[in-house]
Amino acid sequence: MPELKGFQRKHLRGLAHHFKPVVLVGQKGLTDALVESVDEALDQHELIKIKFNEFKEAARKKEILQRLEEATGCEAVGLIGHTAVLYRRQADPEKRKITVPERESRTDGED
Repeated sequence: MPELKGFQRKHLRGLAHHFKPVVLVGQKGLTDALVESVDEALDQHELIKIKFNEFKEAARKKEILQRLEEATGCEAVGLIGHTAVLYRRQADPEKRKITVPERESRTDGED
């Protein structure tokens, strides 16, 4: 999957705004069980929120997110406070629920 552009990340964050976190990162941090849970949630939903319950340092959260990206093939599209939004396009085109815009929409009336 090519890296998402800024407007695509913004679109996905907007879609995830009303989502509740489906995976919680506890005191053990990055474990095999956490990676498996994130992988399964991404297979089902494509776009998920995860919440950091124990980690308050931004650097530690970013490190865990980076390692989750590597382990699951997802991309972090946002991190606000203790909540992160992750996206991974569904491999099966028939199961895809989310359409990521290819081009930035223009709102100024010009074509």
